[in-house]
Amino acid sequence: MPHRAWFVAAVAFVTIIGGAAFNSLPGLLIDPLHERFGWSRGEIGFAVSIDMALYGLTAPFAAALMDRFGMRKVVVAALSTVAAGALLSVWMTASWQLMLYWGLLVGLGTGSMAMAFAATVTNRWFVERRGLVTGVLTAAGASGQLIFLPLCAWIVEHHGWRPASVTVALAALVVVPFVWLLLRDHPADVGLAPYGGEFVPKPAPRTGAAKRTVTVLFAAVRTGPFWLLAGTFAICGASTNGLMRTYFVPSAHDHGMPITAAASLLAVIGVFDVIGTIASGWLTDRFEARRLLAVYYALRGVSLLFLPMLMAPSVHPPMIFFIVFYGLDWVATVPPTLALCREQYGEDSAIVFGWVLASHQVGAAVVAFAGGVARDVFGSYDVVWYGAGALCAAAALMSLVIRRKPVPLAGLTR
Repeated sequence: MPHRAWFVAAVAFVTIIGGAAFNSLPGLLIDPLHERFGWSRGEIGFAVSIDMALYGLTAPFAAALMDRFGMRKVVVAALSTVAAGALLSVWMTASWQLMLYWGLLVGLGTGSMAMAFAATVTNRWFVERRGLVTGVLTAAGASGQLIFLPLCAWIVEHHGWRPASVTVALAALVVVPFVWLLLRDHPADVGLAPYGGEFVPKPAPRTGAAKRTVTVLFAAVRTGPFWLLAGTFAICGASTNGLMRTYFVPSAHDHGMPITAAASLLAVIGVFDVIGTIASGWLTDRFEARRLLAVYYALRGVSLLFLPMLMAPSVHPPMIFFIVFYGLDWVATVPPTLALCREQYGEDSAIVFGWVLASHQVGAAVVAFAGGVARDVFGSYDVVWYGAGALCAAAALMSLVIRRKPVPLAGLTR
């Protein structure tokens, strides 16, 4: 019989899919909201940027809260918050409401159960196969995109944007019973050792979650590897969530491509993202993480420089090649980044990774806002694609100079 850790990982996978459903919406709703309410793309992009920034800034605190209250309680609260934000948006009539519901509520909810959740599950339940499990859980977000993007695109096109928001809310709520009944916080709760390791007693709940999170940050920012990891991951977020996920559909639509066709291409990215991320986890268990990161960023940068030339009213073979290529690289950066955090920061790595993820989302937020403004000012998204390609080249160089020597934080956070 498989080890219980694999069942916990499966529940986490489904949970991340349910929470990631909302990430399918922003790119689909930019044009409908602009046409319905007359809001500028910059305003809509600002709401998306709030969501992405809070997604990242919440993550490190969520990791500490999971140490204090347990994963189940934190994740159930997070899913409920996402559902509330998505449902309330159905009745919004002003842009400030978009920023409150999409930005604040959904950002806090999704940030509480994303990468920090995956890192916590991996660290507690696995000793062996950590890279592989990290890749699988990271791929859950792409799987959610694969499931919900075509569905939400069809709903938006045939029934409007409000039913799509309700669909996302229901997806989050459906997962709640599975989390409450099947997720367990620690292997010791069921009398087991972590997969590939020896039995360890469950540690006592840690109080002062917020203080510990900030203390870890203050310790980490005094080390060079943190800034390199945060900088490269900020560029990762800028070139994926901030740019591709938010503006690929409206950019393709600007060139005459139907929304459903563009959304289907983005969903195909999700298919190959699953393959690429799991493969990256496998590679991370076997090769040096720094070199993997450099290769991933360099390839991504080259592909983005070619994208503006591939935009057309219909889908053609070069665009399909780009989608496959980009999909394999979408979040392949996560397993080696998490591995480097674990190598450098030990048992504080989940919280440090939470802060690195915060930089990822801040980068995404900046580009989500800048992309909308660029479209309002220049009438095109091309300048943002080129800029992101150049940033990826810088990230490749930064990855290579991350030092190998671990940086101990022990004693600073206890």
